[in-house]
Amino acid sequence: MSKKTILVVDDEKELVELVSSYLIKEGMDVIKAYDGHEIIPILQREKVDLIVLDVMMPTIDGFTACEMIRKKWTVPIIMLTAKGGEMDRVQGLKIGADDYVVKPFSPKELVARIEAQLRRIELVTMKPSIIRYGELELDLDGRSVNVRGSQVVLTRKEYDLLLYLIQHEKQVFSREQIHDYVWGMDYEKGTFRTVDTHIKTLRIKLGEYGKWIKTVWGVGYKFEGDHG
Repeated sequence: MSKKTILVVDDEKELVELVSSYLIKEGMDVIKAYDGHEIIPILQREKVDLIVLDVMMPTIDGFTACEMIRKKWTVPIIMLTAKGGEMDRVQGLKIGADDYVVKPFSPKELVARIEAQLRRIELVTMKPSIIRYGELELDLDGRSVNVRGSQVVLTRKEYDLLLYLIQHEKQVFSREQIHDYVWGMDYEKGTFRTVDTHIKTLRIKLGEYGKWIKTVWGVGYKFEGDHG
């Protein structure tokens, strides 16, 4: 994995320094910021591989900053917050955060989560930019899906779910495994029905190709397509 640049945004300067020291020890470059209004100018001039973003900041909070980032950039975002409530986690993930860490946290755990997100992106970039199964086509660069040349409109999570299954073709995943990968490990446990709902919606949107998302009764789901 090439050297990565992490943007750490938090109004607690001591926390920024602590996290930065751990990341530097792991061989990463760090850009520091202390409020949400600093983020966009940094992204416009720097190549950032991942953002660690605090929720509670004085001028522009993390939720607002995340929404602003997602209008133009797909860079992974791990949100930090002192709040542990379910609604805060749900809100962050719904607006485009990739993972969620509740304060106080172990710096080593945060570094591990950062590395996991970077490996995930690296895996995607190592694969061809277009994946085709018959007349089902995924454009990895554009994060778009086409069936018979017509674009299928998917939500961010529907796309991530489909891509996850396709990149691990024929491998069976439990609902919990899918849930943890697509929604993040900090998302409320015991709500795995959302996986079933997204699978059902995906099958409908993909039409005849929805049958390639197969149910393995008592276990979970897998993707098994036809390249022909």
